[in-house]
Amino acid sequence: MNTLPLLPGYRSHQIFAWRNQRAVSQAEFLHDVLVLAARLPQTGHVFNLCKDRYWFSVALFAAISRNVVSLLQNSTAPENMAALLVSYPDAVCLGEQDTPRPVQMPFVVVQHASLEGADTPQDLPQIPRSQVIARIFTSGSTGTPQAHSMSFWRMHKCAVAEAERMWQAAGGPCSVLGTVPPQHMFGLEATVLLPIFGGGQFSAGQPFFAADVAHALAEMPEPRLLVSTPFHLRKLMDAKVDLPRVSAVLSATAPLSLELAREVEAQLNAPLVEIYGSTETGALATRRPTREEIWETYSGITLQRDGAQVRACADHFDTPQTLGDALELLSPTRFRLLGRNSDMINIVGKRNSLAYLNQLLLSLHGVADGVFCMHESASTDGVPRLMAFVVAPALTGAKLLAALRQHVDPVFLPRPLIFLDSLARDANGKLTASTLAELRATHLVVRS
Repeated sequence: MNTLPLLPGYRSHQIFAWRNQRAVSQAEFLHDVLVLAARLPQTGHVFNLCKDRYWFSVALFAAISRNVVSLLQNSTAPENMAALLVSYPDAVCLGEQDTPRPVQMPFVVVQHASLEGADTPQDLPQIPRSQVIARIFTSGSTGTPQAHSMSFWRMHKCAVAEAERMWQAAGGPCSVLGTVPPQHMFGLEATVLLPIFGGGQFSAGQPFFAADVAHALAEMPEPRLLVSTPFHLRKLMDAKVDLPRVSAVLSATAPLSLELAREVEAQLNAPLVEIYGSTETGALATRRPTREEIWETYSGITLQRDGAQVRACADHFDTPQTLGDALELLSPTRFRLLGRNSDMINIVGKRNSLAYLNQLLLSLHGVADGVFCMHESASTDGVPRLMAFVVAPALTGAKLLAALRQHVDPVFLPRPLIFLDSLARDANGKLTASTLAELRATHLVVRS
């Protein structure tokens, strides 16, 4: 078949989502999708700005049913939206709120109330497998955000493979709660498409504070899956809040330290699974870091070396996907992650990775947040050097450097080390390249 139903495995009365302490059925969801689809103007692209995960999903599937591509960007800052509008002049914004809205862009307000018992068609819309449903932009943590197109078939197959892996870890299909936004690839796959295509349910919310996470989990039935990031999990562990029982935790967007993984599993009494993937590829593999360091690819995905690069191959990929990381292949489906190619640094012949250094920095007692980055210029002798920004109110520079010196060669100690009150991370816990550039420009000018 060259098409798939809009909602494969559709069951009208099955619970689909939880919103405002209320269960929403698949029939209600489909009704909301088709009502919105009928209201969409003729266009090729929409910006899905919905913060509520349920209405985000309604907008996404309404666009799919009309063969409209959803543009999913991490930042809705006016300058970013204006730049994207130049590339997509036909784009229409979809959101729950009438104001504020992006200037000079058509805006459609997504409905605010599901209609219980609404009649729905017997035949679901059929979607071509090759239809592009989303163009997802990278976070900008390594440079200018880049767009990557994803087809319906590819996103469906990835979600089904992820569900197979995660339901096995959790003991069955789950109610999914995410602390990450759905506009990011990880959030889209794990908190929207995983429950929709994998036979689970999801929470419409996106809690940040620990008490809100506990409240949102309590609204959903077991088994529960918590989808989060190392940054959010660290905050959750530090809060020491009693959480309703979860059956598994899924983490991505940044390297996860073994120390944090062990703490999460000990506090929540649930397995923590870490995802390997990227915006370019989607999720490819998982591991349980407290059990082993080896990653295992999802069903149907194999890896092969092509010179210095590694490519991921699968039937639902249009072409093999080149990975941006250094991998040690142990078999076509198992590997050891050595580090991101762009993340590796070499100072006077000694190699390290920024990911490892950031993990080390965040693991130090008294450090609330921090990040290493390369200095804009070399030292007077032409040697590259590192600098770091850190949030550590109770530490001095001397104490922090002494703690780092116990774990790394002196060439990797930050010069300078700059203390801040906070770091401006995005909703996924990431620091964009532009944010780091602004920090360097501001603080290096001040220091000079």
